[in-house]
Parts: sequence; C-alpha cells; structure tokens
Amino acid sequence: MMGVRRATVAGGRLRVDFDGLKAWRDSLSGHATSEPLLRHLPKAELILKRAIPALIVAFLTVVAASHFFGMMSEYSRMEASARHATALSAATASAVFADAADIFDSGDITQAQDRLAKFLPQDRLDSGAFVLLVQASGKVFAATTAGLSHVGSNVGDFFPEVSAIRRFGDRAGVIETTIGGVPHYAEITLMGNAGGYIVAATSLDEIGRLWREELALNVTLFAGISSILLVILYAYYTQVKRARDADDIFLESNLRVETALSRGRCGLWDFDFENREFFWSRSMYDMLGLPGSDKTMGFGEAARLMHPDDGGLYEIARAIANGHSGQVDQIFRMRHAGGHYVWMRARAQVIRSNSGRMHLIGIAMDVTEQHRLAQRYAEADQRLADAIECTSEAFVLWDKNDRLVMCNTHFQQAYGLPDSVLVPGTERSIVNAAAARPVIERRIADADGSGYSRTTEVQLADERWLQINERRTRDGGRVSVGTDITLMKRHQERLRESERRLMATIGDLSASRQTLEAQKSELSTANANYQAEKERAEAANKAKSEFLANMSHELRTPLNAILGFSEILQNQMFGPLGSLKYDEYARDIHDSGKHLLNVINDILDMSKIEAGHLRLHRERIDLVPLIEESLRFTAIPAAEKNIVIDQRICSGLTLVADRRAMKQVLLNLLSNAVKFTDNGGRIAVRTRRIDGTVVVTIADTGIGIPRSALSKIGQPFEQVQSQYAKSKGGSGLGLAISRSLTSLHGGRMKIRSREAIGTVISLRIPDDV
Repeated sequence: MMGVRRATVAGGRLRVDFDGLKAWRDSLSGHATSEPLLRHLPKAELILKRAIPALIVAFLTVVAASHFFGMMSEYSRMEASARHATALSAATASAVFADAADIFDSGDITQAQDRLAKFLPQDRLDSGAFVLLVQASGKVFAATTAGLSHVGSNVGDFFPEVSAIRRFGDRAGVIETTIGGVPHYAEITLMGNAGGYIVAATSLDEIGRLWREELALNVTLFAGISSILLVILYAYYTQVKRARDADDIFLESNLRVETALSRGRCGLWDFDFENREFFWSRSMYDMLGLPGSDKTMGFGEAARLMHPDDGGLYEIARAIANGHSGQVDQIFRMRHAGGHYVWMRARAQVIRSNSGRMHLIGIAMDVTEQHRLAQRYAEADQRLADAIECTSEAFVLWDKNDRLVMCNTHFQQAYGLPDSVLVPGTERSIVNAAAARPVIERRIADADGSGYSRTTEVQLADERWLQINERRTRDGGRVSVGTDITLMKRHQERLRESERRLMATIGDLSASRQTLEAQKSELSTANANYQAEKERAEAANKAKSEFLANMSHELRTPLNAILGFSEILQNQMFGPLGSLKYDEYARDIHDSGKHLLNVINDILDMSKIEAGHLRLHRERIDLVPLIEESLRFTAIPAAEKNIVIDQRICSGLTLVADRRAMKQVLLNLLSNAVKFTDNGGRIAVRTRRIDGTVVVTIADTGIGIPRSALSKIGQPFEQVQSQYAKSKGGSGLGLAISRSLTSLHGGRMKIRSREAIGTVISLRIPDDV
C-alpha cells in the first residue's frame, strides 16, 4: 500500500495516483494540513463541465439534421435511379426486337419470351420492374417474369393512360403514371409500323419500401446514439458525485485507520527503494516504545533494531530488488526501547507509483502474545506426546479422513510397523496393509450402544492378547487404545479349567455318600478358587455363578432323596427288603438319579459347546422321521396332561445337518413345550422351506415368558425364575443348548412369547447343498 492515495477528477473520470504520500504521512503523524487533498477544478473546467449537456444536445441536433437531409437526398437519388433503370429497360427491349418487329404482328409468344429470357432476364431488372410486349390491338402477348400476370390482358384495363402516352411515342420519355392502381415510372417504345409497342415500367412502391427501411434504420441508430450519450452524461455526473463522496470518505477513513492501528497493536510502514528509507506510522513507534517522529528512518537504522538471529532484512530487500519476490510475509523480533524484543509479523507488497518509483508498503502486527501461546501449545503437545509414549497401552489417533495423526511405540511394536509407514498423514489403509495380521480377531458388542465406540480383542503372533477400544472424536476422527489382556485371558483359561473340574466333580456325586463328602470338600476348595478367579475375570462370568446358585435346588433335591431312601433301605426301617414300600422308594431313587443325570448332562453339553469342543457330523437327513421320533418321546407326558399336538410337516423335507444335534434340539424344545403347557393345552409343530432355508416352528399355549426376560432366554446359564418354572424343575439349559446347536449349523432361533398366552419358537437353518 502507498498509504491513502489522492484522487482528482479530470475529463469526467476519477483518476487515482500515489502523489498524496506526503499528505498521508503528515496525517498519520499528526501534522495534517487543513487544505483538502482534492484540488479545486479550474474555472475553465467548471465552464466546460456545465456546457457538456448543451454540447451533447447540439451534437444530437446536428446528427438528426444531417440524417434528415441525407435521407431526402437518398430518396431523390433512388427516384432518379428508378427513372434511369426504366429508360434503360425500354432501350434494351427496343434494341432486342428492332430486327423482329414482325413478332408484334404475329404475336409469336414463344419467340418473344425466348428473346426476353435471353436478353432481359428478371435478375437484371430492378425489383418491381417489368417489360410488356403489346400488339396494336392492345393485347399483352409477352412479358418478363414480374409482368407475366398481365399476359393475355388488354393493356388499357390496368394502364388507362397508355392511349394518351402512345400518341407521343418515343418523345414522351419516362413518365410517372399508375399501373393497376400502383404508382410506376413507365416508358412506351413503338415497334415498326404495325402499331405494336413495348411498355417498360418500374414500381415506385418498392422504392418507397426501401426508403422507409433505411429511414427506420437511421432513426434506430439515432435513438441508440442518443441513449448512449444520455447514459454517458448520467454516468459523468454520477462519477463526479462519487469523487466528492470519495474525498469525504477519505478524510473520515484516514482518522479511522489511525485509531484502529493504535488500538489494534499494529502499524503501517513504507520503504522507498530509491532513497532506501522507511516511513513508520506513529503506532509503529508506540509498539517499540520509541518516541514518535514524522521523519524517515534509514535502512541500516531499522536493520539494527532487528534480532541478530532474524537478520533477514538484507536478504529480503535484495530478493525484492532483483525481482525474485513481490510480497513479504515474515515473523521476526525487534528490540523494544525497554531492552526486550517484540515479536512482529510483517506483510507487504511491492508497488510502483505513477512516477515510476518502487515502494514496499505493508503492515506490521505485534504477535508477541500469539507467539507465547504457540510456544505453550507446542510444549503442551510435547508433554501430551511424551505421556502417550510412556503409557503401557498401544495408542493411535486418526483424523476424520482416516489419516494418521500420531501413535506411540507400543502401537508400532504390536503390529510390527516400519518407521517409513508411521508418518503423519499416511492413509489408514496403507498402515493396515503394512501391519502384521493378528492370529485371532474377535469383535465385542458396543457396551454403551451409541455406535461411536467399538471394542475388539485380537491375539498377536507372539501369543499376546490386546483389547482394542476405538472411539470416535468430536471432529470425526478415531482414537484407538490397545490394552494388554494376556493375563486376564490366562485367568479365564484357568477359570474354564476349574469349571471343567467342577462339572466332573458333580458327575461323581451319585456314586456314594462317602465319595460325595470327599468331593464336597474338593468342591468347596474349587469354589473358593473359583471365587478368587471370578473377581479377576470379565463380567460375562457372573451369569454362570448365578446359574450355579440357582442349580443348588435341582442338585440337592434328588441327592437328598437318593441318600434318604438309601439309608431307609440300608437300615431296613420298614422291615426286611422285598416290601412293596421299598419298591416305591427304589422308583423314587431311580427317578431322582435320572433327573440328576439329565441336569448334569445338560451342564456338560453346555460346557462342551462353550469350550468349542463339539464337532458336528453333517449328513443329508430326513427331518420327517426325526421329528416323528422326537414327538414319540414326548407323547406320553403330553397324553398325561391331555395336550393336543398338531403336526403340519412337509413330506420329503431334507437337511444337511448333524442328526444327533438336531434330535437334541427338537427334544429340548418339545419337552419344554409339554412341561410348561397346562392340562388341555395345545402344541403345534410346523415345517416349511423358504429360499434354501428350512424353518421349523414349535408353538404352545403354555405359561409364556415375561417380556423383561426374553433377552435372557436362550443365553447360557440364564434361567427365568418364577414359581411355576421352579415347580417344573430342570437346569434351564435346554434353550441355550438348542440355540447354540442351531448357531453351529449357521442358523438362528427366534423366540416370541406372551405371558398366559403361549410361546412360539422358530428355527431357521440354511440347507447347505
């Protein structure tokens, strides 16, 4: 910038130059003169300015008069041209038929038309002109193209003046007459002595039409020129008014700029390349604590104020002088009058004035506070980076475009990444491609259900386990923290081993009372170890503990019956063995042992599935006999309760599956339906095939399941506790085992239920062909 530039009005245009630099400097330094920067126009220019409208009107009048006389002259010229063309057409026709006057006597149309087409074609005549060949009787027997409509007519019908003109013959010349009610120029030429003659005519309507078109064009041009001049006149006065307003705005803006500079801790400066001098505004001196001055400052004096480490002023000036750079944007330090240094940011542009002198005009801002804040932010970022590096977790941060922002060494070591990939800005896909693949990767459901976080467990090649928690940041990026859970995984493995030992211990309870007491001691020890391990395991094991607590009734009741009836038999409390009473006790012992065996088998089957040791033996099986066999097992208890079983089974329904697993699923579901359906209830079994999937549906009218418990149904070691359910007994693992076996087949089990209405369970198993 060259400061505030001075504006003058000359020739109706606003001219801006840089000659007002001195006045600008004076105004900024507090020494502005009272003389306006806009010079008064000379008296001659004022007179000329006021005379401009009259001159424009006079100009338009002269242009209008010249156009008027020109158009009149043009009309006269067009009439003369038409008259001359008529005479020329008559002379030409006379010459053409001079040696063939007998044509007029014979009326040979063919020969006459041939001569006219050859020597007087229509394209050689004016528009609206024609030539007629007339016999002595007045009949037109030939004509040029424009007059063919008159052939065969009597000339007196459309040209009544022909008789009078004919008397004069060649002496009449070209006259203005009327042909068919239309004004024409016409000339009659007599041919031979037989009385035939030639009529050459040119229409004046065509001349009038052409003249009117040219008149309209000239009027339009005159109107356009007048409009343009009026617009120019309006723009001239508008520009003059703007020039006055610009002067007023300039004076007001000058005051505003100085006030804004002083309050905004910034200043204006101007470097003159020719004189190698700086001019500073008063605010520049204030920022450095120097006394204000309206004098210029030498280049060397300004360079000495700069910090020695920021001594690039000479290089900048040299680059600009050599034309290598036209702009400046640099941060440097300058010495304050108090001895300390002030951080400043200078931005400038090279400008060449109208006089040809080069100036570097710019603004300098005090950025000391911003620089201190930037240093603090840098230190805070470094502390944050050090803290992340010192953590034991693997940490990585991605931006909203999935580009790397930062990571620590643990992340690099966990995935075996080279240093060349871990460059900020690298795309996530490139980093993932270079990372070592985990041996096992298992995603855990989002705990808070917000969809903004994700938890994954991975096992690395070195057998370490990491739990990776990934969460979305506010700006759309993602932050991932990987925690080493190897120790917890080992504890879980030991816990599963303890559970397996516990299940084996429970299986031996039916052997004898002494063995049971010994195993109770082992069970107590195992339970103590289980509780210690349980405190360090994940929350998912809580359900198993609750299951074991709920199973105490199921285990103790048959065991107490077995032990009690065994003591009665052993002590022969009701007499010698062989009594009918002992037979009843023996049946109770058998039923209790069978019930206990079923409970233990369910627990072992569930544990086997949970441990992943169950292997399916797939084969093509027919579901119809399998379902009928399962129904036979439940037919007796259903008949005892008067339960009606309705079957709608598709014939020939086959499925690739494990026969034993599918039979266990059907038995579990049918047994539950019979168990929880009251007397006189109803059970429906349906099968169908839908899009390569076999669907088996079992519906009952039993007690139903509460809505709050539907989410627990079918989960391992989860039981829905109600008085009715407890009275029916059972481990509560039937649905969990059925769901797990269905999942192993790639299918899914869906449960719908309402209390006191019934339950519908659907199995959808894909048929892998």
